Amino acid sequence: MQLIGKMFGTFRTTRDEKIRHLERVPLFEDCSLRQLRAVADIASVVEVPERTVLTRAGEPGDEFFIIIDGTALVTLSAQKRHRIQPGEFFGEMSLLDGEPRSATVKAETDLRLLVIDRTHFWRLLREVPGLTEKILVTLSRRIREHESAAGA
Repeated sequence: MQLIGKMFGTFRTTRDEKIRHLERVPLFEDCSLRQLRAVADIASVVEVPERTVLTRAGEPGDEFFIIIDGTALVTLSAQKRHRIQPGEFFGEMSLLDGEPRSATVKAETDLRLLVIDRTHFWRLLREVPGLTEKILVTLSRRIREHESAAGA
């Protein structure tokens, strides 16, 4: 499901406003101002109403999402759900491996998101190499949590 281009309230946000949002996201805490500018140039700020399905398990994925404001519910299975909050991200797995979405993510509240599409995601990883490491660490934690829950 592509949010960019849909009528969910993509805003003409200034670069400085995007940088202020990025500075609040732990994923970008080690970025220089130059790197934050590069990220701001390729990110869109999107607002979606509560109950909006942002990703659906099994469908193709072309966007990476970072929550600025609000909460979303991630559903991996009927038994495995968890809440994500501002500063957290999702959607990276489909961009990394080209496979369909692994989870359904639905807005629990109205959300404000930074959205980066597939083409820009790879540019982001090239321009801000430290992000690759942070994304890999997060993925590893998610896999360990999933394995731990499956073994319980």
